[in-house]
Amino acid sequence: MLSRSAFLRSIRCSQSLLPAAYNSNRYLASKAAVKTAAPQVKNSQVTTTREDNNVVANATPAPPSSSSSDSSSSLLSSISRPVPKKSWLTHKIETSPTWRYWFMQATTLLGYHTPKQVAGRRAFFLYQELCATVPDANRAFWQDKCDLPPTFQSWFTVTNLHVWMLTVRLRALPELHGRHYVQGLIDHFFLDIEDRIRAILQPSIPPSPPYTFATDFYINPNIPKDGKLKRGSRAPERLVTRQMKIFKEQWMGMGMSFDHGLVTNDMELAGAIWRNLLGARGAQGIAYPSADGSFTPQFRRSINLVGGMVENPEKVDFEKEQTRDDGSGVHDYSPTEVDRYLRYPELMVELVSYIRREIARLEAMSDEEIMEGFPIDELGFGRIGGRK
Repeated sequence: MLSRSAFLRSIRCSQSLLPAAYNSNRYLASKAAVKTAAPQVKNSQVTTTREDNNVVANATPAPPSSSSSDSSSSLLSSISRPVPKKSWLTHKIETSPTWRYWFMQATTLLGYHTPKQVAGRRAFFLYQELCATVPDANRAFWQDKCDLPPTFQSWFTVTNLHVWMLTVRLRALPELHGRHYVQGLIDHFFLDIEDRIRAILQPSIPPSPPYTFATDFYINPNIPKDGKLKRGSRAPERLVTRQMKIFKEQWMGMGMSFDHGLVTNDMELAGAIWRNLLGARGAQGIAYPSADGSFTPQFRRSINLVGGMVENPEKVDFEKEQTRDDGSGVHDYSPTEVDRYLRYPELMVELVSYIRREIARLEAMSDEEIMEGFPIDELGFGRIGGRK
């Protein structure tokens, strides 16, 4: 396990990193460039660990018709994606030594083989193959055992957890490489988020492909069943920008919360899991049925705004917001479901053990294996409850 002092040094060396893709005004340019570069932006204040009152998170569609099988021991093997067709240039480079030579000369002149460019490309592979595959591969655990609804907010939360775990290991790389790899990983994560947000808020027929691959973890509720888009169904650009800022704040807050839990104790780490992954269910107390078995229907959810730049906490009526159903599916259990809280101690132990085990496993791998991304089977995150 990383020592406390070494881990804190790694945090200080990378604390200026922020998702360079959160600003949608640079979307078109950044999407084309980020696979080969990892631009950085200035840091800003850590604000919130979760915001529930946002449009993307609140769309709760019907549950998927089937869930991922847990019979396979590897997360990566349970995700099947179509292999893209090779372009004519790829075919030429692979079959012609002359083409390959001049192609390598041209890319070298363009700076394609600089440490920053190489890190950006390899970080995309790490994000796509290790982090983005986890929600689908372990969907039964997250949706059935953790009671996370099939929404984009849930997908973001699970993926963000694994981006953070991989970031912990990348911070321990030699300083120059660590900074480039962490920035590249964050950039690819937020470009993927932006594509998926646009697909939800600005749907098209046929649906536009995401930055990485399509997922069955959540369903886009704005795609019409009849295949015909209605006039005014596309959200304005300012709403996309707002959603990106909200998710940036969630990424920052969740990362700092888990950093604190990692270097303190399991109790703090379990608290971070409860607040960020499980919606802080029961934070205001548990509602029990009355003595005669009757109960008054009620709704309550946890609101966690701690100075975000998108929502001003001073202007939020917390009492009113806690009783408003935002459609996210993450809220306190009703009196008839109170027995579900009994699973929480075991669930906390399972999640804390999983996080610490996976971070220790990545720590045991060499820097060369991490940066090269091989062997991919050893790098891939295991299933919660045991690795293969």
